[in-house]
Amino acid sequence: MKLNIVLVEPEIPQNTGNIARTCAAIGAKLHLVHPLGFSISEKQVKRAGLDYWDKLDIEEHMSFSKFLEKYKPEENNMFFITTKGKNCYSDIDYSKLNEVFVLFGKETKGLPEDTLKRYLDKTARIPMREHLRSLNLSNSVAIVAYEIFRQNKFDDLQEISDYFPNR
Repeated sequence: MKLNIVLVEPEIPQNTGNIARTCAAIGAKLHLVHPLGFSISEKQVKRAGLDYWDKLDIEEHMSFSKFLEKYKPEENNMFFITTKGKNCYSDIDYSKLNEVFVLFGKETKGLPEDTLKRYLDKTARIPMREHLRSLNLSNSVAIVAYEIFRQNKFDDLQEISDYFPNR
């Protein structure tokens, strides 16, 4: 299963660095949709990703409309993660999908409202207590990404620790 993590106009370099590290660890492709609130060469991004940048498959897109033009939501298994989502992220069956795109919006505003309305059935949320705005972006990406891999039996990921080789 091929996983694509899509960050639409991310604003905080440390979040993007942490997400890049997660993508490298699980073999997901990272899509960065411009405008970015920082340069990916910034120290904070590189520091959060540490020595994982060379293990990262990354693609940049000049705008959200260009991304949607290239990877059409109608033709791809695409899910829009938002606090306003119709579905719970863990109720979606990812186990039979060859490729998945999971989109996350900018930290201060999320994904565009018109996009969420247009693809309402493809929206998903992470449950949390009422009256809270949202979870941290890098935490949200990790939660959803690992659920997708869990449903796919952690395909292609190391499940046995090198520390306890006889287990």
